[in-house]
Amino acid sequence: MRRSLIIILAVAALLVFGFIYYALDPSQSGVFPRCTFLTLTGYKCPGCGSQRAIHALMHGDIAGAFRFNALLLISIPWITLCLYAEAQRTRNPRLYARLNSPLLIWLFLVMVLLWWLLRNIFNW
Repeated sequence: MRRSLIIILAVAALLVFGFIYYALDPSQSGVFPRCTFLTLTGYKCPGCGSQRAIHALMHGDIAGAFRFNALLLISIPWITLCLYAEAQRTRNPRLYARLNSPLLIWLFLVMVLLWWLLRNIFNW
């Protein structure tokens, strides 16, 4: 009983926050937090633009989402695959092990760092 109540409350909270996120534009409203790194340094972090990109995706604007944060858009299939592998961890341990190999983790880290560097050099 207690677990199902927690699940129901979590789903309800996700739906409420999803609706708020859909209804309010992060570019226009002052409801959403600003990037602390950008505020302090003037440089974009790897996640800058993610709120606007997700909002654009929720409205079907894929090109806009790509402009706000290309790394986020490119990472969605990877994140989905990793979540699937986590859910199937006991059924398919080889997939989980491959996706969590040190090589792939380091490659993803290098990709994030390159994105961080290049978006500030070329002002993306």
